[in-house]
Amino acid sequence: MLISRTLIDAGMAAGLPPADVLFVDARFDLAHAGKGDEDYARAHIPGAVRADLDRDLADMATPSNGRGRHPLPSASHFSAWLSKAGWRPDLQVVVYDAAGGALAAARFWWLARLAGLDNVAVLDGGWPAWVAAGLTDDTALPVREPTAVHVVFDDAGTVHADELAEGVASGRMLLIDARAAPRYKGDVEPLDPVAGHVPGARNRPFADNLDGDGMFRSKEDLRVAFKAIIDPRSPEDVVHMCGSGVTACHNLLAMEHAGLCGSRLYAPSWSGWVSDPSRGVATGDH
Repeated sequence: MLISRTLIDAGMAAGLPPADVLFVDARFDLAHAGKGDEDYARAHIPGAVRADLDRDLADMATPSNGRGRHPLPSASHFSAWLSKAGWRPDLQVVVYDAAGGALAAARFWWLARLAGLDNVAVLDGGWPAWVAAGLTDDTALPVREPTAVHVVFDDAGTVHADELAEGVASGRMLLIDARAAPRYKGDVEPLDPVAGHVPGARNRPFADNLDGDGMFRSKEDLRVAFKAIIDPRSPEDVVHMCGSGVTACHNLLAMEHAGLCGSRLYAPSWSGWVSDPSRGVATGDH
């Protein structure tokens, strides 16, 4: 079943037959790594399974070696999670967090897309929208029948540092940085050892994809905003990054929702870029 491949609102998600949907709770707090599990235990969408950013959506056990603070998990690791969750190709997957999709829900969505899963949507507004709508929640742990899943990641969806450096320098690629402007400019850097941005990158803070209620802006608004950044290039020329390859997925999702499909991710992002001191660093607005 394919209801949505980008975003879904709380009312539509709540109306899906339970047998046809897999809810994924991806709430995460960067300042308190265990808070997502605690919040899930306190209340979650009925039937939702947990996907933790550090545990399930990143490879935190292997030394980074330039892969950034949240290295991508292997396809086998993601396959194991899908198998345990009882994923089937006929299910509509709805993933949510408490940050408008920015912290982990968009990362899950993008990993699913990288694995060839098309029927995966982020809950617009996330957990706060579900609660605000007065919809049912639960504390019970779901019991799901495991499945045997084997997915392969499409390497064409990612860009490596050397390719990125050459592509940006030659003008062949347009790099969009999803971090807030003060971090992009190098005015502050709370997480990584070097402040600034990749030379040639443009800034599009992921928070600009959301309205004041934490909901995604309309397709039309997003399309106009991103076209203003990327024109005259095509979406296929665009590469996204952030601090560790998580919130960059929010811009990927926003572009996809706006019909601007085919952009890619530099997964190590700023934390991976600055792991090599020979790479250039820019500060300021450009």
